[in-house]
Amino acid sequence: MSKKILTIDDSKSVRQMISMTLGSAGFTVEEACDGAEGYEKAIACGYDAIITDLNMPNMSGLDFIRKFRAHPSSRGVPIIFLSTESDDVSKREAKSAGAIGWIVKPFDQNQLLAAIKKVAGA
Repeated sequence: MSKKILTIDDSKSVRQMISMTLGSAGFTVEEACDGAEGYEKAIACGYDAIITDLNMPNMSGLDFIRKFRAHPSSRGVPIIFLSTESDDVSKREAKSAGAIGWIVKPFDQNQLLAAIKKVAGA
């Protein structure tokens, strides 16, 4: 059974690149266009890992993580930030909210794949 990954990003091209990268490695990838849609999907379905952008309309990645981590279904689900931001303050906030990793855009496909394999136990 393939591992199921949720990617949350307001950029359709980024979501497609993530889906292509992970899909070609055998992962099942579902997409959400912002934190609000991501939250609804995350609590409705079980995911093996979540990749989220930081800056998005409707609900930021940080707000998504905080809200999702308050829900019982978030237990054990690793969350990785994928963002153009790379400052230490944002990284500390993300870690404090419940993210376990940070990848800077534009991302290296092999780096993303290795990170997801590691955190999703694939």
